[in-house]
Amino acid sequence: MRFAPLVTEEITAALGRGDPVVGLETTLVSHGFSGGRGLVAAQESERRVRAAGATPATVGVLDGAIRVGLTADELARFAGAGSDARKLGARDIAACVVQGALGSTTVGGTLAVCRAVGIRFVGTGGIGGVHRGFADSLDVSADLPELARTQAMVVCSGAKSILDVPATAELLETLGVPVLGWHTATMPLFFSATGGPPVSASVSQAEEAAAIAATHWQLAGSSGLLLTRPPVDGVDLEALLAEAVQRVSEAGITGQAVTPAVLALVEDLSGGQSVEVNQRLIADNAGLAAEVAVAYSRLPG
Repeated sequence: MRFAPLVTEEITAALGRGDPVVGLETTLVSHGFSGGRGLVAAQESERRVRAAGATPATVGVLDGAIRVGLTADELARFAGAGSDARKLGARDIAACVVQGALGSTTVGGTLAVCRAVGIRFVGTGGIGGVHRGFADSLDVSADLPELARTQAMVVCSGAKSILDVPATAELLETLGVPVLGWHTATMPLFFSATGGPPVSASVSQAEEAAAIAATHWQLAGSSGLLLTRPPVDGVDLEALLAEAVQRVSEAGITGQAVTPAVLALVEDLSGGQSVEVNQRLIADNAGLAAEVAVAYSRLPG
C-alpha cells in the first residue's frame, strides 16, 4: 500500500522543468477566517503567485488522497467545511488519508508534502511557534521541526502574534533555521511591522534571498529558512491579542484549537481590522515567495 501525493499535471511539468513552484496551505481557508474570507485570501494568493511568474501548489487532503494543486471547486470545499475540516500537521496526514476525511494542511503539514514532491518555496501568513505560557503548557507548534528538516524557504510575516515571538526566534536559532528580514533588521510581529527580535540577516532583493537559500542548502543540508516580510499598513494589536489569549486559555481551549479561537476573538475585538491586515499580508507573502522562487530558478548551475 502506497499513498503518493496526487500532483496536478501543471505542477508536475513545472517541477520537471525546474520552473518556480510555490506551496500554499489550506488551513487559512478553512480555519483562518470567518464568513468564507479565507477562500478569497487563497484565491488572491494563487493569483499573486501566477502574476509573479510561478505556479501555485495549494496543498490539502481530499477523498483519501494528498492533493498538490487544487481546482476552484476543490478549494471551495475547504472554505465550505470551515472548522469541520481536520487541521493537519505532519503527524495527522496519514490518518486523514486512510480515513478518507477532508483535511487542511498547516504550514508544517504543507512543508511535509512539499518535501515529498520537491517544492522549495512556501508562502503563508505566519508560522506557528512557541506559545505564550510555554513553561506551563509545553506547547510548541509542529511547524518548527518540519521547517528544520525541510529544504524550503517559507515567506511569512513572522510567527503568529498570539505566540511568544522572542522564544520562537530563540528556538529557530537552536534548530539552525536562518530568519531573514525583507527590508527589515527585526522580525515582524505578524500584524505589526516592528518590535520583534533581530533577524539573522536583512535582504533587499529576491535574487539575494534566492542565493542565500541555495548556499544554505549546500552548507547546512536539510534545514529550511524563513523570509519574514513586514505587513503593509500593520497595526499594533498587542493589547487585544493578550486579552484574547487569556480568554481562550480560561475557556480551556488547547492544542490546535487555540490559534483559530484566538484569531476569531481578535477579529471581533478589533472590529475586523485584523482580518484586513491578515488578508493583505497573506497575498503579499505569496507574491514575494513567487518572486524568490523565480529568482532561484534562474541561478546558475
